[in-house]
Amino acid sequence: MNILVCVKQVPGSNNVKVDEKTGVLIRNGVQSKMNPYDLYGVELALMLKEKYGADVQTITMGPPQAKDVIIETICMGAKCGTVLSDRKFAGADVLATAYTLSQGIQKIGDFDIIICGKQTTDGDTAQVGAEIAEYLNLPNIANVQSVDEIKDGKISLTASLDNKTVKMLVTMPCVLSVDGDINSPRLPSYKVKQTVCDDMVKFLSFNDFSDQNENNYGLKGSATQVERIFPPEKNSDKQMIQGTFEEQAQTLFNILESKKLI
Repeated sequence: MNILVCVKQVPGSNNVKVDEKTGVLIRNGVQSKMNPYDLYGVELALMLKEKYGADVQTITMGPPQAKDVIIETICMGAKCGTVLSDRKFAGADVLATAYTLSQGIQKIGDFDIIICGKQTTDGDTAQVGAEIAEYLNLPNIANVQSVDEIKDGKISLTASLDNKTVKMLVTMPCVLSVDGDINSPRLPSYKVKQTVCDDMVKFLSFNDFSDQNENNYGLKGSATQVERIFPPEKNSDKQMIQGTFEEQAQTLFNILESKKLI
């Protein structure tokens, strides 16, 4: 069984500047980390590997330094990983990102299960997993809470809807998007990190893909354009309310009412 996990490098801080012209986050000089939801996806893949036997690979799209999150997944237990990196991929929205990832997935091999985190902390769209499935013409299950059994090429799993939990049976190959309550991710192994070599991380660029139409990637391939994006202004203003409990409560009520918050 072959399992692929999609991961992403995201800013490690919420103090990130935005390019006002392109609406893209300025990542240079900003400390990065693996998207937290993707850690749950990696852990699920490794649990399935231990229970059923599988090769686990990971894939990411980003600048060359995104290699760091691939190495982190290898230190957790993945076999190897791939970085999709090219200037032509820059500025992609969720549609172009999913398309680029689908091209990379088709290039590196066939997989029985493709796992994505529910969403990323820098975009929060929760759409990439479903769009990858659409491009690859695969069934997709979102909000997976547990994988209960894999048997005869089918996966029995539990997923959450808005107001209920459902049991589902899906045929492999498929795409699963996992939520944060599915497991507790293991820590990367420092011992394994000492053994990581260059051939464990592969780089693919635009020239490696079967689709050589530049209009399908990056800003050119994005169906949505950012009208305006900016970091929220920080406000440290405060007002001290004096008086008895009843007076303070009434003053607070009047303030909220004047601002039309209640």
